[in-house]
Amino acid sequence: MRLSVYKEHYKEIIKLGIPIMLGQLGIIIVGFADNIMVGHHSSTELAAASFVNNFFNLAFIFGMGFSYGLTPIIGGLYAKKDTDKAGETLKNSLCINFIVGVLLSLCMLLLLLNLDQLGQPDELIPYIIPYYTLQLFSVIFAMLFNSFKQFSDGTTDTLTPMWIMLSANVLNIIGNYILIYGHFGAPELGLTGAGISTLTSRIVMFLAFCVLFARHSKHKAYLEGFKRGSINRTSLRNLIRLGLPVGLQMGVESGSFNLSVIMMGWIGSAALAAHQVIGVITTLGFMVYYGIAAAVTIRVSQFKQWNDLLNVRRTSFAGLHIIMLAIMVVMLLIFTFRDSMGYLFTSEPEIVSLVALLGWSAMLYQPGDGLQILFANALRGMADVRYTAWIALLCHFGLALPIGYFCGFVLGWGPIGVWFGFPISLTTLGLSLSYRFNRLTKSPT
Repeated sequence: MRLSVYKEHYKEIIKLGIPIMLGQLGIIIVGFADNIMVGHHSSTELAAASFVNNFFNLAFIFGMGFSYGLTPIIGGLYAKKDTDKAGETLKNSLCINFIVGVLLSLCMLLLLLNLDQLGQPDELIPYIIPYYTLQLFSVIFAMLFNSFKQFSDGTTDTLTPMWIMLSANVLNIIGNYILIYGHFGAPELGLTGAGISTLTSRIVMFLAFCVLFARHSKHKAYLEGFKRGSINRTSLRNLIRLGLPVGLQMGVESGSFNLSVIMMGWIGSAALAAHQVIGVITTLGFMVYYGIAAAVTIRVSQFKQWNDLLNVRRTSFAGLHIIMLAIMVVMLLIFTFRDSMGYLFTSEPEIVSLVALLGWSAMLYQPGDGLQILFANALRGMADVRYTAWIALLCHFGLALPIGYFCGFVLGWGPIGVWFGFPISLTTLGLSLSYRFNRLTKSPT
């Protein structure tokens, strides 16, 4: 098939996807800034940040995935121009996301109370506890912001959340500079200062969206539906039906990476710090792929509403073409800078060399990662989410973690062994999801 048939899809995906990508990249840039600032303050604090962030990333990504259930619903309502129902659905999303945020916070609190059972280095504990506690308070605000963001994306307004996220990220970086190092008369708080700054930025993001939704004219029709609509079982059930499998799928994916932090902690603080650094670096690629794939979700949900399977396929494969191009760029960058990128975060040679070593695994899993992100989002736009959750659970917990443990400890390969399962699990998942998508859409007319 000629690429010319994809031209309009390329244009629309890029138009929708770039703001999503930039907003998500802004979060990762803040992650870069956090880790660079914390790492240059103390390598011990960098290792502590690695431990805390990896566990909270699991909670945040599950929560983000759960909120994705709103996007195809709003996309379908937007295609039908049903603003009243869209506003009511947003109200229900805020309700259920608040409940999920509370439940996630309680789960993370339970983990904190059992911190001594996880076998982490003793020197990290004084840094872990205050930073962990601050992150605990920010979960609910992140979940409430997710409702507004996914609502906005579903209405094809991807610019508003981008600007809010980028502005809050600038605030976070400034707060880090002041509180980590003690500038402008503030106390030098190190990692705790980074936690205070992150919590503040997440509160600001939620409040900014509240104000915009209540006062901006483009939200007026949705606001009327929001006010008149009720919190009801049908809407909540639909959000849970779509959101829970997506949250589980993204949660187990994040879990395979973030739970491997425990194994890295068994190896030592240097391995833990290197795991954090390479994780932040590779998440840059993930967020680029995600921005494009999220745009595919929005467009697929609209074409599905119109029963246009031909364009469901075309917009999905157009997204795949863009993602594969991005993958080549990411792999080239990692290969080129693998020996020096660790110096952005620390000057300790042991950590830098481990980052370079882990870079090989990071390069190998990029194609599988892009493939699974694209087709998971295409299936999400079609409201086909249960298969994705089950196959993700099988690949990440049935392949990535067992292979990582076997190679890292039984074979004695160390940190590179712990990461060895990721290329296998992600490629298997990507191929499985692409097969599912093709089976559901193979006979367009």
